[in-house]
Amino acid sequence: MKQTRSTRFSNMKKTVSHWTPYVAFVTAVVFLAFVGGSIASIAELSPTGYIRDAYRAGKAIMEKSNRQRDPFATDLWTPAETLKKGVTVYDPSRAHNGLTLYTSGDAPKAVLIDMDGQVVHEWHKPFSTIWDDTAAVRDPVPDKQTYLNKVHVYPNGDLLAIYIGVGDSPYGYGMVKLDKNSNVIWKNLDHFHHDFSVAPDGHIYGLTHTYRTKPLEGVDHLEFPVTDDFLVVLSPEGRTLKKISLLDALNVSEYRRLLWRVPYYSLADPLHTNAVDIIDEKTAEQLGKKLPVAAEGQVLLSFRELAGGSIALLDVATEQIVWASRGPWLSQHDPDILPSGDIMVFDNRGHFGPDEGQSRLVTIDPASGGIIWQYTGDKDNRFESLIRSDQQPLSNGNILITESNSGRLLEITPGGDIVWEYINPARGGKENKLIAVVSSVDRIDPEDLTADFRAGILNNKLAREELTP
Repeated sequence: MKQTRSTRFSNMKKTVSHWTPYVAFVTAVVFLAFVGGSIASIAELSPTGYIRDAYRAGKAIMEKSNRQRDPFATDLWTPAETLKKGVTVYDPSRAHNGLTLYTSGDAPKAVLIDMDGQVVHEWHKPFSTIWDDTAAVRDPVPDKQTYLNKVHVYPNGDLLAIYIGVGDSPYGYGMVKLDKNSNVIWKNLDHFHHDFSVAPDGHIYGLTHTYRTKPLEGVDHLEFPVTDDFLVVLSPEGRTLKKISLLDALNVSEYRRLLWRVPYYSLADPLHTNAVDIIDEKTAEQLGKKLPVAAEGQVLLSFRELAGGSIALLDVATEQIVWASRGPWLSQHDPDILPSGDIMVFDNRGHFGPDEGQSRLVTIDPASGGIIWQYTGDKDNRFESLIRSDQQPLSNGNILITESNSGRLLEITPGGDIVWEYINPARGGKENKLIAVVSSVDRIDPEDLTADFRAGILNNKLAREELTP
């Protein structure tokens, strides 16, 4: 039977009247839960930790899933600032000629190029081919979201490398040693990340991280579970010999108050250690000119988030920080000890010039903290990389720089002249408007390589030239 308008209106009123008590009840429960949760959060009652951790875990899972659907949404890709590719500047008379080793965000690979930008050798090893049940990461991201953050080539062509899983947490995926043909020699799949240093005796000093639930004495403002970084010493064969908590090493030192100055946005990752350099006999003598506490066997560390950015010396034997400094930088990377005893740092966000970009390269006196030299780019040569990046002081006085976010490698003179520049040719995304980041640059003298590896490089170069139209 067809209902009249008045009948339908009457039935609607009855429906609304029927559901009103239930809606009111649910609304009241939600309101009381909100109020109760707010009170519990303010009072820091125990259930809030579980709720917060569950929320953070859920958010991380969603972000990981989103990035897996679109790998170009990760920070391995940025908008390309130029259509240029390969070598765009080369002054043979002033450049430090040699081979250049770098890694690229488009794949888990390391590339060796000559001064003309021609690829003479390449190592490529997807993480999925080395992952096994010994790995700290249980559910790795796809290979298209992994890359080699730091690499080191041995004279015979063996390559030491760190895998990073972008969009995952923890993102350190492990360390591997490959031969020149990308075959695995050994692997250590702890959460290695960012950087490592090879000592003269072959031992490897690396960084790992994991979540920590145990509070630090006297430091109650961090967001637990908190990320703790570790200094790990490996044998030349990749076996873990020693592991030092850097949060503990800092908190038992006289520099522990730096932990009180962690920015609000880094309370869950208060250190974010991004560099480690072994202090050998030579660098101990150099740094000792400015810091008498420096000694052979220590390591120089870079903490990106600690007090806005700090560098420190860790005594590996006593497991304590023996010197630390906040400098005129912000979110820095890669402190390098110079022959003068001064320290060069890639200052990612500490330049506040009008046009040149937020980044700069600075040399500081570690005794006074003062800036001795800086490179900022200029209006026509913007210099900026908010994350990653490093530099290599060269024997002729020039500096080889990785401007990661721009996908650019450049060699400059002490006066700031660009004498060599290379733009990553790897492009992707819609209309290929994105460029893959670059990382871990190293200029290599071919004479430091074995005759067999040099011969292989020459053969590769000749073969590529024959295939080039």
